[in-house]
Amino acid sequence: MAGEREGSPSSRMQIAKGACCVLLLSLLMLPLLRTASQRLFSMATAEPHVPGSLSAAFVTCPNETVAKEIARAVVEKRLAACVNIVPQITSIYEWKGKIEEDAEVLLMIKTRSSRISALAEFVRSVHPYEVAEVIAVPIQQGNPPYLQWVRDTVPE
Repeated sequence: MAGEREGSPSSRMQIAKGACCVLLLSLLMLPLLRTASQRLFSMATAEPHVPGSLSAAFVTCPNETVAKEIARAVVEKRLAACVNIVPQITSIYEWKGKIEEDAEVLLMIKTRSSRISALAEFVRSVHPYEVAEVIAVPIQQGNPPYLQWVRDTVPE
């Protein structure tokens, strides 16, 4: 500052205050930097996604109780990494010559494409419907760390 000599008590105090501010900001930024580095590292270590190697499967259920039971079972059996339960959908369909309308619950299941047959077999074995819906679409693209997590969670 004007009129102050370098090394004076006032300038040393300002330098110490500045160093404390830098240290405090560094400590506050540490969690953010750690999170950013973990995300960058996870993206760098993710295997490249092969389009179609993972799938999103869809299953309709008559109610939330059945949906939760099936969802929990497929995750426990490692047939899926994640199941989203979408409540309160309306399905309109033709069944035995009549147009039907029912309230249902939708399961969105993320898994390996190679596990779809086993997933469908399991769902058919526990589902209350005479003909259970199990359809799957291949995942072409997605968030690389998420797709890696699905691959890591669901064995071949």
